[in-house]
Amino acid sequence: MDNNDKNNVKWFRNAAPYINAHRGKTVVLMFGGEAVLHPNFANIIHDIALLRSLGVKLVLVHGARPQIEERMKLQNVEPLMANNIRITDSGTLSAVKDATGSLRIHIEALLTMGLVNSPMHGSQIRVSTGNFVISKPIGVRNGVDFKHTGMVRRIDTVGINTQLDYGSIVLLSPVGYSPTGEVFNLSLEDVAAQAAISLKADKLIALTEHDGLLEQSGKLVKSCGVSKVKELLKQTDDHVKQLLMRAIIQSSENGVERCHYVSYLSDSALLQELFTRDGAGTLIAKDYQEQVCTATIDDVGGILELLAPLEEEGILVKRSRELLEVEIERFTVIKKEDVIIACAALYPYPEDNSGEVACVAIHPDYRKGNRGVRLMNTLEGEAKKQCLSSIFVLTTVSGHWFLEQGFIEQPLEKLPEGKKKMYNFQRKSKVFVKEI
Repeated sequence: MDNNDKNNVKWFRNAAPYINAHRGKTVVLMFGGEAVLHPNFANIIHDIALLRSLGVKLVLVHGARPQIEERMKLQNVEPLMANNIRITDSGTLSAVKDATGSLRIHIEALLTMGLVNSPMHGSQIRVSTGNFVISKPIGVRNGVDFKHTGMVRRIDTVGINTQLDYGSIVLLSPVGYSPTGEVFNLSLEDVAAQAAISLKADKLIALTEHDGLLEQSGKLVKSCGVSKVKELLKQTDDHVKQLLMRAIIQSSENGVERCHYVSYLSDSALLQELFTRDGAGTLIAKDYQEQVCTATIDDVGGILELLAPLEEEGILVKRSRELLEVEIERFTVIKKEDVIIACAALYPYPEDNSGEVACVAIHPDYRKGNRGVRLMNTLEGEAKKQCLSSIFVLTTVSGHWFLEQGFIEQPLEKLPEGKKKMYNFQRKSKVFVKEI
């Protein structure tokens, strides 16, 4: 087996936890008409087929802005806008129907491909479209009648879930229908956000031309909370970006646990984002009321109080206030209303490219959440910043929990030389190591 084959096998094994985590989950994937026009869209279709084969329930929401504008030019329809919103008169509505209908058929055709020696061979994907989006007109605003421009009134969740349970991919277009039999032109972002919220989707994924959310400096934001998206929203005057960010904010604040911002230009970004630890775009999670931060000298008392019961039970090695004050910057804490409810520390061994995780403690009233995982993710991130390639922990009672977090039990010899000299043979702590 050559190195490429070995790397592929390693990647597949590392992806297994993510495959299991995504199976049976509902994911809303949104992309504009620009993405469909890009040469890489064929690879995205292959990835969509792969996600479906792995048991992901997929709702695709496509846009059609460039296609609508092209049809309007061909039909000599004058574009009418007010407050960055398209006014959909009868001529524009005709172009909308033409563009969205043609685009929907094109996407359905791509998802139906099954050529031998292609990634789609044997996929046999069933695509379901229909009147799943019920809409209403946005009406007259500031004296402007927007006519057939509408907004989502409700999503037919029963109909969509029935099709998802049958194994179909559901494809939604940026048009909606009213109980009076009218057709309305909708925004991609409105349809995607309302679908994700109504379906209680596990994820909303936005495919854009950017690698992810970017700071003003151009630096990629790998992960953040909703508050960060609101901050970036204020910094842009790009209307389409604003619509997308508002959709993410609305979804996150209404029950969608994870949103992703990924590039459609890359032939691997979507799979990297979903099946690797570091991802490829931006992950947006709902904001926690609790704050994760580096400890300061003012936190020493709270940490000592948290550690005391575990030290008395012999689960943790006792630390004096003086030692804790010296080492306080090694600690990460979770605070709730300025009360420390969890803590952990990272002690680097740079000569061995490793770091020790220590003093992991969570208040008994808060052990049912994912605070331990949040602490570990924060320490892993800090270890990577310090260019460490692994982290390890010594524990007498929590071995199973660390195994669940990706650690592997190792012999004492795997410890850094400096830690071996300090090992307490009376405690008989087990060694667990995680490559990062």
